[in-house]
Amino acid sequence: MFKLVLICAVIGLAAAVGVSDESKAEVLNRKDDVRADGFDASLETSNGIAASNSGDEKGNIHGSFSWVSPEGEKIVVSYVADENGYQPKSDSLPTPPPIPEAIQRALEWIAANPPAPDRKN
Repeated sequence: MFKLVLICAVIGLAAAVGVSDESKAEVLNRKDDVRADGFDASLETSNGIAASNSGDEKGNIHGSFSWVSPEGEKIVVSYVADENGYQPKSDSLPTPPPIPEAIQRALEWIAANPPAPDRKN
């Protein structure tokens, strides 16, 4: 009897874990347009992942991607990738703490009072 209960519990656990298997997501929509002057691409899957981006002949790319977090929150990240590097923007990205007031004053003083050049005789 104990073995039967144990087997049923294992089967039930395996079935519960397999309900949200991300590996079974399907592509709902995909578009790719590659041209001599750039490209446009987009992707949407059945598990809430989406991405779209476009680029030009100089290598500049802008786009966005999104997904639903395990907590159920939709995360959206937009970005630009150009000569200034990769620049993501999102309310979900961590931000650095503010610079303490004393350090900010010190930085401003240093910028206003550069050191004198060395004189060599």
